[in-house]
Amino acid sequence: MTNLKINGQAHAIEADPNTPLLWIIREQVGLTGTKFGCGMAQCGACTVHLNGAAIRSCVTPLSVAEGQEITTIEAIDNIIQVVQAAWIEEQVPQCGYCQSGQIMSAVALLSENPNPSETEIENAMSGNICRCGMYSRIKRGIIKASNNLKTEKI
Repeated sequence: MTNLKINGQAHAIEADPNTPLLWIIREQVGLTGTKFGCGMAQCGACTVHLNGAAIRSCVTPLSVAEGQEITTIEAIDNIIQVVQAAWIEEQVPQCGYCQSGQIMSAVALLSENPNPSETEIENAMSGNICRCGMYSRIKRGIIKASNNLKTEKI
């Protein structure tokens, strides 16, 4: 039995300790906002936060997450509204499949560094693939969210 804390709720999970966290989140806990993309930590669709840091849940074994604070897209509550508003304004989403992972990476970046440079944005987002090629819009969305965070109280 593995004890997990996902989005502030305790979960007792019975699974192989090597099971990827992604499958626990989606199949056992029933939170489907986190997506499966490549299964090799190369696309970022499966991004969640582990103690506030963006990680790829498709390659993170259940055993690593035990006792840690796991946050999925369903529970991001403060900065996400600013990021989502910027995403809409910049018309970032196209097909939308990567958006959960993109937003989770952007939120982790802005939580750690509310005023990132373009290079810092590119580095933080480099592990997220957008099949539609909206990288310039994503960068503009993060810059807009950063600017908006300066004027809003979160």
